[in-house]
Amino acid sequence: MLSVFIGVEVWQQRSLRVALVCLAVLAAGCGEEAVQSSTATEAEPAVTETQRLNAWFDERYEEGLAFSPISKAFLGIKDEDYGRIGDFSEQGLDEVLAWRIRTAEALRTQFEYAALTEAGQESYEVWLAQHEMALAADQFRRHEYLFNQFSSIHRRLPLLLIAWHDVDNLQDLEHYVSRIRASAVVLHQLIERARLAAEGGVHAPYFAFEVVLAETQRLSQGWPLNGEEPSVAADATALNPIWADFASEVERLSAAGKLTAAQVDAMRAEGIAALRDSWAPALSALTEWLNEDRANAMQPATGVGSLPDGADYYRERLAFHTTTSLSADEIHAIGLANVTRLHQDIDAVQAQVGYEGSLQDFFAHLRNAKDDPRFYFPNTDAGRQGYLDESTALLDNIKRQLPQFFGLQPKADLEVRRVEAFREQAGAAQHYNVSSADGSRPGIYYAHLLDMQAMPRYQMESVAYHEGLPGHHMQLAIAAELQGVPEFRKRAFMTAYTEGWGLYAEGLAKEVPGTYVDPYSEVGRLGAELWRAIRLVVDTGLHAQGWTEQQAIDYMAANSGNDLAQIRSEIRRYIVAPGQATAYMIGNLKIRELRAVAADRLQADFDLRAFHDVILGTGPLPLNLLERKVLRWIERHEQAQVSG
Repeated sequence: MLSVFIGVEVWQQRSLRVALVCLAVLAAGCGEEAVQSSTATEAEPAVTETQRLNAWFDERYEEGLAFSPISKAFLGIKDEDYGRIGDFSEQGLDEVLAWRIRTAEALRTQFEYAALTEAGQESYEVWLAQHEMALAADQFRRHEYLFNQFSSIHRRLPLLLIAWHDVDNLQDLEHYVSRIRASAVVLHQLIERARLAAEGGVHAPYFAFEVVLAETQRLSQGWPLNGEEPSVAADATALNPIWADFASEVERLSAAGKLTAAQVDAMRAEGIAALRDSWAPALSALTEWLNEDRANAMQPATGVGSLPDGADYYRERLAFHTTTSLSADEIHAIGLANVTRLHQDIDAVQAQVGYEGSLQDFFAHLRNAKDDPRFYFPNTDAGRQGYLDESTALLDNIKRQLPQFFGLQPKADLEVRRVEAFREQAGAAQHYNVSSADGSRPGIYYAHLLDMQAMPRYQMESVAYHEGLPGHHMQLAIAAELQGVPEFRKRAFMTAYTEGWGLYAEGLAKEVPGTYVDPYSEVGRLGAELWRAIRLVVDTGLHAQGWTEQQAIDYMAANSGNDLAQIRSEIRRYIVAPGQATAYMIGNLKIRELRAVAADRLQADFDLRAFHDVILGTGPLPLNLLERKVLRWIERHEQAQVSG
């Protein structure tokens, strides 16, 4: 899964509506081949008009960025907004949407679609597609669960400060303080929006309250918010996590001679004041609101079909995440068919490893082998480090062999890290944070390692390949680094494209020598694909067929070998993020279909490297536009075969 900071994960992350509308940081763009094909073969007037359009897009992109200083920070941009966060009020949403409407009207009136190159037409369509998606989503702005365990701003704000706010000088520290205070404003804005949603009958499920209250409590703990200042500076466990980071930045600059003693004292005092006077009261207000609305929580938890206009809301969510017109019933049927297919594939591997018994027995065997070192790391710090080290080694093997499968290569490095303590959850999904465009900040594959018995070793490979290489890092780092294309194409947001590639990458990795050597890892790979097929069934079951949380848990437990804690965590994720989980399999099936069509039509001339470059060099697209892109590529090669 892609980190919702990008805005996944992330975000896809409906709590970050500004980022969704303006610049979800899911990076991709128009690849070298796509650019060459349009500029080398089309008339000069079309090229000139497309250049004018691209300049217009870049201007609009800069305007859009101004609405989201969070995204600027993520992109490594330091400007006049570096101390801000953005307006998350309903008025702020209205301003963004009005800007979106103005740009769509200007695009249609100032540019003629037929006068553009093929690449220009594609950008034109992507901009309008994003516009239409934003309009459709805005109708249901009060249907989202603003505070939840999966994609909630109260968790993103500390991450912004700790992970994305780079500190190089005194001014950056001052901006850090400003952002602590601005974070409090954002929390109050979101509390007000949550109240408006509640007045309309929208309340989060019971488990979301439990998790958010616990996380809010953790963010409220530690000196200088409570307790005594630890006598040993290195005792970070007694510090508030934001203060621990801020204080370390102050000390680092001081040690580098960039702060005077007086400045050190002043900044420490300002940081303490911002946390005590702004951050702590905002967290207290959030806690008060959560406790107030908790009495209205959905219990037992069900899908959004039970909300006012819930059926229409879910149709919008499916269209948004799959970028198709597939109905809930159609997606449900696709899921059931693929569950059957993958059960048969796992049966074959089960025979290979010599396990006798039913498929359900095999699933139970895997779930219950918690003490078997073949299947689980020890639930110790050494076991956690072992998981990180082995995942890194697996990705290094892929990295060495990338040129055999891709022409485009990422410049940015990739790191495997444990999720920070303040947001880590047992059994929660792993995720990826995209690297910076200049490659100075690596891509990060984050793993939740709180409970190692929720992290089977046989699933480790497929997860690493999905989040890292050849998955999200391959896809998003390349896009972020592309030159000569409109910036908004590098940041376009299409869940089915992005997560479909991640799932496709899990299977692609099997073609790389040295992967899935252990047959149980192949079970893990098939199980991961099965997991995505099951998602089609349970997501539509929950939101369109009235399933309860327990019904969905029971179905997934009966049809997969996953740990029950992981199953419960995943089902709860689907409940608060309707439709998002369906994008993985729908996107993967489309990419697989397009690869099969290309291989069948081009035969010996089919070049897998070139096919992958077309997919990754195109940038996030709705699946119908992705299909058209690939078919045009095939047609050009067929024409070359005839003329050659």
